[in-house]
Amino acid sequence: MRKRLFRLLILAVLALTLLPAAAIAAPPVQEGGTVYTIQKDDWLSKLADKEYGDPLAYPAIVYYNNLKAAEDSAFTKIEDPEFIEVGWTVYMPTAEEATAFLAGEVTGALTFGIVMVGPFNDHGWSEAHYTAGQYVETNVPGARMIWLDKLNVGDRPETTLEQVVDDMVAQGAQFILTTSDDFQTDTDTVAAKYPDVPFLMISGDHAWTGVAPPNVANYMGRMEYGKMIAGCAAALKTETGVMGYLGPLINDETRRLANSVYLGARYCYENYRGGNPDDLQFIVQWIGFWFNIPGVTLDPTEVANDIFNAGADVILSGIDTTEAIVVAGQRAEQGETVWAIPYDYEGACAEAPDICLGVPYFNWGPAYVNYVQKVQAGTFEQEWIWAGPDWTDINNRDTTAVGFIKGDGMTAEEAVQLDAFIAGLADGSINLFVGPLNYQDGSVYLADGEVATDEQVWYTKQLLEGMTGPSE
Repeated sequence: MRKRLFRLLILAVLALTLLPAAAIAAPPVQEGGTVYTIQKDDWLSKLADKEYGDPLAYPAIVYYNNLKAAEDSAFTKIEDPEFIEVGWTVYMPTAEEATAFLAGEVTGALTFGIVMVGPFNDHGWSEAHYTAGQYVETNVPGARMIWLDKLNVGDRPETTLEQVVDDMVAQGAQFILTTSDDFQTDTDTVAAKYPDVPFLMISGDHAWTGVAPPNVANYMGRMEYGKMIAGCAAALKTETGVMGYLGPLINDETRRLANSVYLGARYCYENYRGGNPDDLQFIVQWIGFWFNIPGVTLDPTEVANDIFNAGADVILSGIDTTEAIVVAGQRAEQGETVWAIPYDYEGACAEAPDICLGVPYFNWGPAYVNYVQKVQAGTFEQEWIWAGPDWTDINNRDTTAVGFIKGDGMTAEEAVQLDAFIAGLADGSINLFVGPLNYQDGSVYLADGEVATDEQVWYTKQLLEGMTGPSE
């Protein structure tokens, strides 16, 4: 059974402060620990609180137990700190071992800090980064995450990225991950202040353009593929021929992702359903930020309802949170035939599984492991990486950067057609960023036969011709 690491009391504490300084790698398992069998209503933070007086000491249990499991099959390896089963045999380290782990008193340790723009449990963008941090803790011996979420003008108007990084470095952070395009300029500034600390800035391009200090790298998943797949799924399902896209703020990233959805929809509507792609209506409405900030953004719940009221029967989300699928689920319960495709987080369909066509999601874990290991080894260097799916298995949690999980709302026939589309993307026989393509104002984006470069896709200045909604 799923056991959440943080109960309400712990969450209340975390809302006021950063997590304590990080845990580090530990020496080989000693024999002074105890063997424990997981009982009903156990979770790791509860066990850590009972044994060590600190619910946040659970990574010590994970680390020492997994060392033990590697040498003795009687112990169960903990793959996910949030998931333990009744009857598992685990190793509980001694208080001395746990203290050493938490104090970082051994060689090979690495504390990494993750800064998130939204709530760590948003079932979207920020939660995907949080779970990636947990993935690192499980897969990299000696690594432990400290984190801060909700760094935005609505939730923490008086808090700056510099203040957060100052605090993390004071806690021993040796590697910082900033996980929002909104943090790009401030990441450069803070990284210059800490030239010996590597920074990984997610979604930016200043390492590519030469703006960033040498201790900053950029990483981003090629979600364009996930969005093309989402657009295809929407086109396979729509009966009204009207689809809506719930967008965040407007910039190059959000325009290219919306365009990718549209291109995927056009291709599949024509090639699998035999329709005229020009008959599709594709409505884009932006809320003004990555998620709802009352008084600052449009209300995504209201905007999602507006999209359905305009005739759409499929809504696709481009924001960090789940309002699109929540609204679709509510309307479906009232008897409407509507469908949704959420975004960012692999578990997002759980909000309304019956009407979910699937979810394109980021899988940051493998990249985070790679960078943490580079920092440990002293081989971190500046680079700009735009990583695609693992086409051998786009949902392999250990290898892919971007995935798509089909939802229960798809029929078997639609799923087969979607798989054919994915196979075409994988082998290169389907390339949707090929001209002729025009921008929304009629100007040429790609000439006839021109294949877009990475630069042309990354820096997308308008929505495409045929899409309804503002480009600026």
